[in-house]
Amino acid sequence: MGFDNIILELGIIFIGSAVISTFFIKIKQPVILAYIFLGMLIGPSGLKLIENSTHLEQISHFGIILLLFLLGLDLQPSKLVKLFKKTTLVTLVTNFIFLVLSSSVLIIFNFSMKESLIAGLALMFSSTVVSVKLISVNSLHHKHIGELIISLLLIQDIIAILGIVMLKGAKLANFYYYTLILLGKLVLICIFAYFFVKFIMLSLIKKFDFINEYIFVISLSWCLLLAEAAKLVGLSYEIGSFIAGVALAISPISLYLIDRLKPLRNFFLVLFFFTLGANFDFLAAKNILIPGFIIVLILMVSKPIVYYYGFNLIKESKAISKEIGIRLGQCSEFALIVGYSAFRDNLISPDIYYLLQLVTISTFIISTFIVVKKYKTPISFQ
Repeated sequence: MGFDNIILELGIIFIGSAVISTFFIKIKQPVILAYIFLGMLIGPSGLKLIENSTHLEQISHFGIILLLFLLGLDLQPSKLVKLFKKTTLVTLVTNFIFLVLSSSVLIIFNFSMKESLIAGLALMFSSTVVSVKLISVNSLHHKHIGELIISLLLIQDIIAILGIVMLKGAKLANFYYYTLILLGKLVLICIFAYFFVKFIMLSLIKKFDFINEYIFVISLSWCLLLAEAAKLVGLSYEIGSFIAGVALAISPISLYLIDRLKPLRNFFLVLFFFTLGANFDFLAAKNILIPGFIIVLILMVSKPIVYYYGFNLIKESKAISKEIGIRLGQCSEFALIVGYSAFRDNLISPDIYYLLQLVTISTFIISTFIVVKKYKTPISFQ
């Protein structure tokens, strides 16, 4: 029998997460996997300690909103323009190659063109969480690699946001017309955010920046205001929160907010990844095991090679190009976010959604083992 008391459910989730995370850290795996594994273990497909995760899924979505808000806050235009110029072409070309590879496998297995392209879009990214967590910045060598990786990942984040906009247009009858309308709304939201922050938010922050709680509350309210505004005009909460963060990134207060909001974000992300695991249906997933593992194999082999040649072409050394390629060899948590958004809007079937989860989790595990064995990281075996 499942537990209906949400306090008890949260207690089970966080106690279980603490126990399993300890084990995952010992075997050098990202704790995100611990949360997903716990969901599989005690969710509806496992021990059924929590039989209905729908209400937790709704609550946990706030974690994704905060994640994108913080990504926006960390997007410092003046600092990253030079790196963006260097890595933008590499990012676009490599992402296109990964999209084609993944989509082609699914088309061969008779999935529809639309579903195959959406899955390819989701799987072409590399993981911000895994890549950044495994960079040791104690040397100039790794600081340079870290800067290149982060600039590439930020460009991927922007592509993912635009991808979500495109998915919103894809479910409408006149795809091109409504996509242009949505992009127009996106531009208007950006303009509104820029002027609202410049003439209202920054003046309020400057006037009351000595009250920490006020800064926390007003920034969080700004995030939720723009998230709701974006949703009302037909975009999404995720897009609105990302724009809210980018608009505030021009203020020095952004660094303070990133530090203050991370614990709150982490709380809800635990629930998000737990519900992903809880919603993973083992019986349904058996239908996509073969194409799923073929894609895992193709991406794990191709990503290091493609990134190696990409960075080598922009005059990075062979050693740095090789290391970046290996460090970016996994799929991204954005695959889960894009997949979740597409599945929620009935753009992809359950099979494709399960495939995205299977491929992402598998590449997380394999890539982490390779990186910690081959290079110095905060959790390396050396």
